[in-house]
Amino acid sequence: MDFQEFYQQALKIKNLPLPGSESHHKMSPSFRRQWIESNNITKRNPKRAGVLALFYPDEVHITRLLLILRKTYPGVHSNQVAFPGGKIEQGDKDILATALRETHEEVGISPSNVTVVKELSEVYIPPSNFMVQPFIGLMTSAHSFAIQESEVERLIQVPLSDFMDNTNLFEQKITTSYAKNIDVPAFKLNGYTVWGATAMMMSEIKELLEQVL
Repeated sequence: MDFQEFYQQALKIKNLPLPGSESHHKMSPSFRRQWIESNNITKRNPKRAGVLALFYPDEVHITRLLLILRKTYPGVHSNQVAFPGGKIEQGDKDILATALRETHEEVGISPSNVTVVKELSEVYIPPSNFMVQPFIGLMTSAHSFAIQESEVERLIQVPLSDFMDNTNLFEQKITTSYAKNIDVPAFKLNGYTVWGATAMMMSEIKELLEQVL
């Protein structure tokens, strides 16, 4: 989809109600839903993080969504596909500032080049005890990315048409830090399996975009 057309349509989601947990459930394994329902997340005092779902034009003006592949490291989110973002720091004005700062650090895009369209529903991540606040952002012109090599293995630049294509939804058996050989709903994009919290956020974004595109 041509980015200029996408930009005009995407702005319309500002006033749409959020699909919220219903959209998250579509990309969440059943055991996760059961865990969320039986635990008091507030009592766990989760850490906070902000991430940015950035849509932008490529060199031929086709709309793309930016994902990153995280580095392999000793941690629960090692080598996973994610949105750029990270945990809140003391100097951040708010959680949006966190998402924009982390995006700048990880992929080299200045906050001044991003139009933030909408704050999405929070997603809790039990293994790392993070409450993640996602945002949708638009970048109106193609920019060169500069990855933070200590954090990011590579960029995954997903065509909007692939993201919106339901044939790219499937289930895959995955072994995680807290469960073995489980079936999880996922996206297959650019050859990568996107599951977990990122897939849940993407499900809400997809539902919003389906209402305006």
